[in-house]
Amino acid sequence: MQYIVITRRRSEKFPESDYSPERLAAETAAVRKLYGDGIVRHIWHRGDVGGACLLLEVETEDGVKSALHRLPLFGLGMQEAVSIVPLVPYRGFAAE
Repeated sequence: MQYIVITRRRSEKFPESDYSPERLAAETAAVRKLYGDGIVRHIWHRGDVGGACLLLEVETEDGVKSALHRLPLFGLGMQEAVSIVPLVPYRGFAAE
């Protein structure tokens, strides 16, 4: 099943300086690993606030949470999921 996950930086608790190049590099490496594992299908940076939108492919919402906790910024509590949305196929393209 696919899920859209909207995340945000927890900037009220962590200043910009906490998002060091080393931490961001570790986050990038972890996202690449999830991509290689077929879990992350697409990822975008948010244009409004710090954070990302991810398209994940996992079996359950627990799988989403498990995947997110493999990301260092989530593990440190510096990032949070604002919304986890399960997706279902669009029926408009099906043959009638």
